[in-house]
Amino acid sequence: MKSLYIVTPVKDSIDSTLETVKAITSSDIKVPYTYTIYNDFSTPENTALLEKYAEELGFNLVNIADLTDHPSPNYLLVLQRCRKIAIEQDAGFLLVESDVVVDKDTLQGLFDGAQEREDCAIAASVTVDDEGAINYPYEYARGTEGQCYAVKKHCSFCCSLLTPEFLAKMDFDALDPTKHWYDVQISHEALNLGFKNYLFTNLPVIHRPHQSRPWKQLKYKNPLKYYWIKFTKGFDKI
Repeated sequence: MKSLYIVTPVKDSIDSTLETVKAITSSDIKVPYTYTIYNDFSTPENTALLEKYAEELGFNLVNIADLTDHPSPNYLLVLQRCRKIAIEQDAGFLLVESDVVVDKDTLQGLFDGAQEREDCAIAASVTVDDEGAINYPYEYARGTEGQCYAVKKHCSFCCSLLTPEFLAKMDFDALDPTKHWYDVQISHEALNLGFKNYLFTNLPVIHRPHQSRPWKQLKYKNPLKYYWIKFTKGFDKI
């Protein structure tokens, strides 16, 4: 692994996206890297803002509308495209979602941690709230703060590095196209292929869940309504 291919998928939510971008672009990263935002059918107004900020803040912008007319979410397309790029560049494919704020040493820390572990498929940062308490989706890691250890439970893609060695062995074209999100399937397949997934609770990142898809906040505020929308409209397929 020679470099990092850092990616943030974005669907509107410009304010939280800008926090994510500024944290990444001000990180202390010692290895070569590129940073790309994949704009998944944000509104025309927000797309124009992303184009403006791409010039000002120095990230690459890919408008998914230029690649497909498939409606958002297009996570599978992003994963498949980025897998190929990361393999070509011998790069760690590092996903940082648009509701996450990294510390200055997070991304280099994940790179170093993955490099030190030959069997690593996914190196994931634990997520915390603004007060520093471990939060969704890593509630199971509470009580293990300040550690790094292999996990059997799935790693979220809130802030996770997928190694090129793992990417070369897993065919993302075989992922189920009827799903919306793939962190569970990819995490489990990594174990099936003989790799390990590592959770870094010593490299926490702030996570403010579902900033780009506010309807999902209903999962905590009104779960009955959330599951009604999820199943009747076919949203949020994992």
